[in-house]
Amino acid sequence: MTHSLYIGIDLGTSGCRAMGVDGAGQLQGQADTPLPEPLRHGPRAEQSPERWWQGVRDTLAALLTQIPADWVQALAVDGTSGTLLLADERGEPLGPALMYNDGRSQAEAQRITEFAPKESAAHSASSALAKLLHLNPSPDAAYALHQADWIIGKLSGRFGVSDENNCLKLGFDTIHKCWPDWLDNLGVRRDLLPRVVFPGTPVGTITAELAHEFGLPPETLVVAGTTDSTATFMATGAGEIGEAVTSLGSTLVMKVIADRPIFSPAHGVYSQPLGDRWLVGGGSNSGGAVLLHYFSRDQLQEMTPELKPEQPTGLNYYPLLTPG
Repeated sequence: MTHSLYIGIDLGTSGCRAMGVDGAGQLQGQADTPLPEPLRHGPRAEQSPERWWQGVRDTLAALLTQIPADWVQALAVDGTSGTLLLADERGEPLGPALMYNDGRSQAEAQRITEFAPKESAAHSASSALAKLLHLNPSPDAAYALHQADWIIGKLSGRFGVSDENNCLKLGFDTIHKCWPDWLDNLGVRRDLLPRVVFPGTPVGTITAELAHEFGLPPETLVVAGTTDSTATFMATGAGEIGEAVTSLGSTLVMKVIADRPIFSPAHGVYSQPLGDRWLVGGGSNSGGAVLLHYFSRDQLQEMTPELKPEQPTGLNYYPLLTPG
């Protein structure tokens, strides 16, 4: 193990995970903390950002019992795509976060179709832009933040920064690298929109309070992250045009590397930048969330070693817990 370590923090629907890797990409430690299920009521799906933060702190504390804290050089965060919250000028949440699968913003999604070009990933009631319009920000609101953005702000003390991948569903134009003019037709407050950087761009250094709490070097960098499915793709090592990855979590996501962007909102297909290439893909609600509905975590742990994915079961399921 070299004397340089890097921490990746992953926030999913059901838990927070963190891994420490060395400069060669070799795993040196990992930890995870379960999170309470989002509150569901009809199309509503909400979660407390403070629960995320407690999960991050607990997971970091557990990870740093396995690796030397003073070797850590940088931290990055990924989070669920489309999850959005409003925060005041100090970064304090003004209410619960609307989760990626919150579907109450139907009327707002209709308004978006009037102005957004067809290639925008901001279509649909589950987009971050539809959620922002639904929240109808008060004058106290200073930031519209995705899940990863808010955690990065808590780590660095710098709010109002996001990455290109997270901002896709908020309406960011990844081809021209700007917030498009058509957002003005929807009455979107420009001052709420984050400064957009490429994933991996340094945002700042860890706060003095957290450096002291965890024993981290005060110069530890906090860098811009990405969405959970994009982080999963990158972790596989795929990098050539035509290579594809299917990732299964609470939902199912499929992505393939292409030399040009492809957009088909009617089919749920959108593209996000990956260096000078593009990740083309989409997601499905037919995923693993159904398992936690029928089995406890202990049962899943017990049954997992018995899985034989190479052997067909003869069973066919379409596991949607709610209309998709």
